[in-house]
Amino acid sequence: MKASSIDKYIILFIPWGLSFVLRNNAELSYLIAWLGSFFIFYLTLTGKLKALPADLPISEQLMRPVFLVQIIFAGYTCCTSIFYFFNLLGYQDFHKISTYYFVDMDAMNITAQCQRYYCLGHAAFATGILIFMKYPVETKYYYDKEKLPDLLLKLALLLFPVSEVFLRLPGLSQFYTQLNSLSFMAGTLALAFAIPLKNVRNTFICLILFFFNFYQALVSGFKEPIIISVLVLGVFLYPHYKKLVAAIFIPLLLLLFFVLPTFNTVFRANNWSGETGKDDAAQLAFDAAINGESDQITETNWQFLTVRLSEIDMFTKFVRSTPDNIDFYKTKLLQQSAMAIVPRLFWPSKPSTEDLIMERVYDAGVVVRGEEVSAKPAFIVDSYLSYGGWGVFIFMFAYGAIAQLISMKAEELFGGYLLGTALIFSGLFQIFWRGLSFEFIINVVFWSFVTMLVIFRIMRMRNILLEI
Repeated sequence: MKASSIDKYIILFIPWGLSFVLRNNAELSYLIAWLGSFFIFYLTLTGKLKALPADLPISEQLMRPVFLVQIIFAGYTCCTSIFYFFNLLGYQDFHKISTYYFVDMDAMNITAQCQRYYCLGHAAFATGILIFMKYPVETKYYYDKEKLPDLLLKLALLLFPVSEVFLRLPGLSQFYTQLNSLSFMAGTLALAFAIPLKNVRNTFICLILFFFNFYQALVSGFKEPIIISVLVLGVFLYPHYKKLVAAIFIPLLLLLFFVLPTFNTVFRANNWSGETGKDDAAQLAFDAAINGESDQITETNWQFLTVRLSEIDMFTKFVRSTPDNIDFYKTKLLQQSAMAIVPRLFWPSKPSTEDLIMERVYDAGVVVRGEEVSAKPAFIVDSYLSYGGWGVFIFMFAYGAIAQLISMKAEELFGGYLLGTALIFSGLFQIFWRGLSFEFIINVVFWSFVTMLVIFRIMRMRNILLEI
């Protein structure tokens, strides 16, 4: 690649550079780094820096990495810390607690430092995507587009029971999540096809599948699968009903962000204690979220926005301890990730991946050893723990590049965007949407790639995919 073609991406790092120069003014440095992510979004999503793919209308390629993966991953990672920042300034529910509130400048400085790493990571991540983003992808196979709606429905119905089988196989349960997510994507995409085609049978079956998955997400006790269920349906329907989707799904997603903190808090308190069944706990949670006292909901939401929505509070604790008290891990996390790839079926005595990850959490003092809390570091945190700022730059660049290359490989094998990126990439590699610890993400990406190749071979053998 020519140096001149790479030089233009330096502009993405200007907000980080400026925030670093002004690091002695913590509040200003934080705000520049935080706004820097919006600057990166503007340059990448408008095509100002590199032309967006022109093989499809924008509304019909939203699942590609430069769009949805970047918006969800970078939006969650880099932009949600603003509420934590306001909390440090003495605000609660955006109202100043007291005119005599004294800001903890040590906490502010470390928060600004972490936000600078977020900005650096976002710039590197976007650069990795853009450098390897080359469309249209030269596809090697094609499929009968007339049969696509029925194919998607069959895949959804087939993959769900197959995923349940893997859930019950010792040592192979990790494939359950992949295939279950792929089944959900196939069913939701089939629904998005069935509605405009006015296919009553397919629409009815797909709606049953969607609401079943939505209910499972609702009683999981986690917010993310609920929001993703609604978001994915909106994205798939958007090309056909742009105004209607914008009018319904945007307010619906905002409503979910408002009520889910209270819903999940009440649901977990009742169900996870073992005292109440899922259905009864869900009903109690609904009542609390919809009919609860406004002050209680506001307090729960503010706690959610400042502590649980963003992971910057946990990041600050890691930065305080590394490298001052604990050396950078260098290649140790990658070595542990290589161990995690080996299925427990072939290595019954393999160390627990979660235990390996939690060791660095305990060592950093993020969680007290023995406490029943899971506080695993995010991908960008592990990048920092490995090599500091250089680790953030290198690993985040690789993160974006690998996501982009896998998405294009899926399109090459599966006949284009719909089966390649919208179904296979988004179903099997959904972990890219929210990067987890090194050990988890490397393991999932590796085996998801293997699963993708297996599905490709099966579809070739069944003559669903035909060579061009």
